[in-house]
Amino acid sequence: MRASALVRVTQREAPEGFRSDAESPGPLALLREGLADIASRRPLIRYLVEADMKKRGADTALGNLWWVLDPLLQMVVYVVFVTILTRGRSIPDYPLFIFGAILPWKWFNTAVIDATRSLIDADRLIKRVQFPKIVLPLAATTAGVTGFAFGLIPLAVIMLFYPDRISPLIAFIPLIALVQFVFTVGVALLVAAGNVFFRDLGNVAGHVLRLWWFLSPGLYSLAVLDESGVVAHHPFLRTLAGANPFAILLEAYRSVIYGSTSGPPHVPDLASLALLMVASLVFVAGSIIAFKRLEPTFAKVL
Repeated sequence: MRASALVRVTQREAPEGFRSDAESPGPLALLREGLADIASRRPLIRYLVEADMKKRGADTALGNLWWVLDPLLQMVVYVVFVTILTRGRSIPDYPLFIFGAILPWKWFNTAVIDATRSLIDADRLIKRVQFPKIVLPLAATTAGVTGFAFGLIPLAVIMLFYPDRISPLIAFIPLIALVQFVFTVGVALLVAAGNVFFRDLGNVAGHVLRLWWFLSPGLYSLAVLDESGVVAHHPFLRTLAGANPFAILLEAYRSVIYGSTSGPPHVPDLASLALLMVASLVFVAGSIIAFKRLEPTFAKVL
């Protein structure tokens, strides 16, 4: 039922002609084509996002409520581990400290994993109907925004337990989320295209994301890293940690949600966010070019 409806929608959205894989347009032409595909297929992307959310809601008994429960359960695990098993009681209001990082990371992790499988899961559709395949990983990434919005509900509840941490600075969250969304789109397009040719990429992505989380300041802050003796002896590690896009993002979220261990919420590092936004836009442009270069061969490989 859903598959047939999707076929009808994509047939309505399909353009009159597609370039063959023998053609080799330049990077700028590919970028313009990709942006035009996205701009002209907004109804199709919206349909795919709605279908994805409905499917998530129908596949489990609790449906989209898992976007509320899952980060809460992760928070409980980390709080127990850090505050009890490792006696890490030096971080005040630790549940809020860790939840401010778990929520955006869950959005990124889910979006990348879903985007990785977005093309191969639609292999029959890709073989039957001509339409811009770029909408598939883009829809998977956009669907994660809705899940992130659900996750803001438990965040609001947790913040009620720490009223001194509540401030108007939480208005910065949409701005930080926009930067994260742009960066996530770039990653999603690359992994989706790559997984068509290297099916092991789906498994590799899960392990890379897990390692990425622990290398990012989620369980700890960059201030803690600065205070450690490791950075003093190996300063390049601090530079490497600061270059991690999620070091910038998680620190920005935490600055407006939590603040610091010694102070209330404060304005995030806007210069770092602006730099990351510019870099992410360039990254997305490169990802679109790579995706459009590989797109004509998807149907053959799938």
